[in-house]
Order: sequence, then structure tokens, then C-alpha cells
Amino acid sequence: MRQATRAEWRVDVGGDRTSAVYEASDKRQAAVFVCAHGAGGNMSDRGLLRVAETMRSAGLGVVRFNFLYREKKSGRPDPMSRLEECVAAVGERTRAEVGGQLLIIGGRSMGGRAASMLAADGFACDGLLLLAYPLHPAGKPEQLRDAHLPAITVPVLCLNGTRDPLCRRDLMDAVLKRVGANWTMRWLEGADHSFHVLKSSGRTDTDVFDEIGAASSSWVGGLAR
Repeated sequence: MRQATRAEWRVDVGGDRTSAVYEASDKRQAAVFVCAHGAGGNMSDRGLLRVAETMRSAGLGVVRFNFLYREKKSGRPDPMSRLEECVAAVGERTRAEVGGQLLIIGGRSMGGRAASMLAADGFACDGLLLLAYPLHPAGKPEQLRDAHLPAITVPVLCLNGTRDPLCRRDLMDAVLKRVGANWTMRWLEGADHSFHVLKSSGRTDTDVFDEIGAASSSWVGGLAR
């Protein structure tokens, strides 16, 4: 039976329910990416839609979803344990609906952090894709969010901009010395936390997303071999 190219789901999450959308890749699909939004975003914000479009063009099907607080129209993020529970529930639903393919979890900023903590706890997935990982709060580099990262054993692709105020490069370079060979770090020259570049850089935002797509496609291709 031919698999649907788009589907809308209602996903049960510990007594609550949230919305999710699956969209197949524009190309031959190598994997499915469960992509979580950032703290100030939602499953349909402009940034996440652009990420989803980029990933579909790179050969990944994409599942976008709302964390429960966003589903309830709240601006206050759920506790981290609840965020992880939501990623896990959507991941399991994805496995049930789109089985037989590599399952990648991750997402933007806070969403990627929640997925990384889930992966560190042993959630069954084939890889972790982090976009603008928030290594520390803006202006607070001493408050590192790195303790769980060495426990992640699945392949990781982490993409951060060199102007990201939530991920100082020297601090991330130090963290990378403590993680395994499963980690691939990609720095996006001149990009900020939203993957935006200044005109003076000589690059465009499209250049950055093209780089994200190429890096993701190459990484996933390596997992599939």
C-alpha cells in the first residue's frame, strides 16, 4: 500500500493530547525526523516550517508537533520531563505510522535539548539532529546544559551558528572533547540562533539553510549505509 505523503495526527501524551503533522520527503526518503520546536515557537512557526522544508528537500520525512503548553495556547514551557514525554509519544506514534525507516529525533533549541535528554536516557532512535542547541542561557555561559551529552550513544549531528548567543563556540569545543565519536559538529559561519546572517557577512539566510540541508543529507546518508 502506498504510504501517505501527508497526515495529521492527534497524539496521546500522558492524559493529554497534542497535534502533529507528518510530511513525506520531496525526494527518495532516507529517514523520518521528529522535529520539536523551540521555547517561543510552535509546530507552524516560520522558522520551523523552513527547517521542515529544508529537511524534506534533503531526503527526510518530517513530523512537526506542538509541545503540550503550546497546544494549550500557553507561552510558559512545560517542565523538561513533560517535554521529553511529549517527544517520546510523538516518536512512538511516528514509528507506528511510518515504520521500517530510520527514526531521527531532535529539533530547534529547547526542542532539541529535550530530545537530547530523551536520547541520553536511552530512547530507541537511530539518530539525534540538533539545530541551534542551547548550550547555555543567553548571557549566562556558566550555566552549561551539557551534563547529559556524553551519555548519548546514537549518532548526533549538531548545527550551531558562530554568532549564536546561546552556544559559545569555545565552550562547545570543550564539551566536544568529552563526547564520543558518534558526534558530528557543524558550525554555520555568521549565523545566529535563528540561523540568520548579517548582510555584511556576504552570505544569505538561504545559503545557511542550503548548508544545513546538505550537511543533514550527507549525515543521514551515512546512517543508511
